[in-house]
Amino acid sequence: MSNIAKAFANGKAFIPFITCGDPDIPTTEACIREMVRAGADLIELGIPFSDPTAEGPVIQGANIRALSGGVTTDKVFEMVIRLRADITVPMVFMTYANVVFSYGAEKFIGKCREIGIDGLILPDLPFEEKDEFLPLCRQNDVDLISLIAPTSDNRIAMIAKEAEGFIYLVSSLGVTGMRSQINTDLESIVKVIRANTKVPCAIGFGISTPEQAHKMAGISDGAIVGSAIIKILAEHGVSAPPLVGEYVKKMKDAVRR
Repeated sequence: MSNIAKAFANGKAFIPFITCGDPDIPTTEACIREMVRAGADLIELGIPFSDPTAEGPVIQGANIRALSGGVTTDKVFEMVIRLRADITVPMVFMTYANVVFSYGAEKFIGKCREIGIDGLILPDLPFEEKDEFLPLCRQNDVDLISLIAPTSDNRIAMIAKEAEGFIYLVSSLGVTGMRSQINTDLESIVKVIRANTKVPCAIGFGISTPEQAHKMAGISDGAIVGSAIIKILAEHGVSAPPLVGEYVKKMKDAVRR
C-alpha cells in the first residue's frame, strides 16, 4: 500500500494545506507537527511561487510573505527532512510547474523521493501535458496527483482512469478561498470518478467550516482545507501553531462524524 493510500485506509481523510515559510519556516514546521497531533491524514505543503494562479487573495498573501521572508525550495526540502525524522503521515507538495522546471524537474522529483514526499500537485499542469513530469514521478515513486474541476466535463472519466495517489476534486469555479456555500453538483462528478477508478477522491477549494467538511467528506473520500488555515496564520503569526492544531482537530472530527 502506498503512503498516500494509507491516508484513506481508515475512513474519511482530512487534508490540511499550509504555505511553507509563512510567516517563517519554524512556524510552518510547528504547525505541521500540530496538524499531525490533531489527526491530519495527509498534509499538503505549498512551495511558494511568485504567480500562484490557482490561489485567491488569502493564499496569494501567504506566498508573498513567505517569498519576502527569503523562503526557497531548498529551505522547504530541509524542513521536510527534519519532519521526516519522526513523522510518517503522507505529505505532498502543491506548487506550480515553473517551480519544478526552474529547479530542474529530474533534480526536484528525485529530491522528493529522497526526503520522503509522497506526491506532487501542480494546478497549472494541464492533464494533456502531464507527460512532462509523469515518467520522472513514476521512476521516483512520487504520485502525480490529478485535479478534476466542474468544467472537466467529458474529460472526467479520462482523468480518473489515469489518476494516481488521490484525485483532487475542485469544488467550484474560480480560485481558492473560503465560500459560504458550495453549489456545484459534486455528487454527479464523484459518480463518474468512482465508475472509472478505485483511486480515492477528496474535495477542496472553498471549505472552511466543520459543516462543509462533513458534507464534502460525505460525498467523497475526504476534505481538503487551505485558506481557513492560512487565515489563522495571517492573524496570529508565530503564535498560530496551537490554534491551527485546534482547528484541524475540529475539522477532522467533522469529517469522521
